[in-house]
Amino acid sequence: MNIFIHPTAEVSPGAEIGDGTKIWNQAQVREDSRIGTDCIISKNVYIDIGVRIGSRVKIQNNVNVYHGVTVEDDVFLGPSMTFTNDLFPRAFNADWEVSETLVKRGASIGAGAVVVCGHTVGEYAMVGAGSVVTKDVPAHALVVGNPARQIGWVCRCGQKLDGEMRCPRCGLVYDELKDKENPQG
Repeated sequence: MNIFIHPTAEVSPGAEIGDGTKIWNQAQVREDSRIGTDCIISKNVYIDIGVRIGSRVKIQNNVNVYHGVTVEDDVFLGPSMTFTNDLFPRAFNADWEVSETLVKRGASIGAGAVVVCGHTVGEYAMVGAGSVVTKDVPAHALVVGNPARQIGWVCRCGQKLDGEMRCPRCGLVYDELKDKENPQG
């Protein structure tokens, strides 16, 4: 298989790694995790037990993907973003209650963002750098801030849609979004 694992990376023999995936310096991939094909796992990334990562996913430096997280295909996870996995964590509590988180196909999460567990980031949604996601993010939504709030819609190519739900870069029009509230701002 055509997999690259940097000599300083720690990859459990119980992890499943897809063809064409590259795992870089000091990354750790735990047992029972599954990473799809053609992914990039950058420096100092932590992938916990049982995590599922789709194909063509790019995970930037210093990202933590904890138990209970599923990442679908074509997702971008920006530098130093992180996921939580317990709504009521205590260092002394042995009864962790993992809340699952789903990042759907094509979504992008910006640098330094935090996704609080138990939520879904919709297809092709974009979470701005430094945002804190505390509720579900709809497909194609652009959210920013703490807590993250929707300020618009984005195209599959990543550009913010105009008031007519048209992409200024590729020209696609999203008629299905025209019927939804368009929080411009």
